[in-house]
Amino acid sequence: MIEHIVLFKFSDEITEEQKEEGARRLRHLIHELPGILDIQAGQNYSTRGKGYSMALTVRFRSKADHEHYTPSPEHQAIVSYLKEAGLIDTLAVDFEIPDPE
Repeated sequence: MIEHIVLFKFSDEITEEQKEEGARRLRHLIHELPGILDIQAGQNYSTRGKGYSMALTVRFRSKADHEHYTPSPEHQAIVSYLKEAGLIDTLAVDFEIPDPE
């Protein structure tokens, strides 16, 4: 399995409603793209976020499923929405989850 984690930093102009709409759209991808086992997105409430105010975690069955996700039109439409709303930076980490022994 693959774990995909993304942190989002936005300009001050973005509204909470726009951020929540972006998170809702991201969560909906589980219904649109094959290979997603779990997807979570939400607003950061920690004071240690260093300006990153939203997070996404996606668990994929395989690297191939993750490689299909990133360039997919469904995912790219959400990226475009977030950029138009005020996305200024992302930080992503991807790692393989070993099979339980």
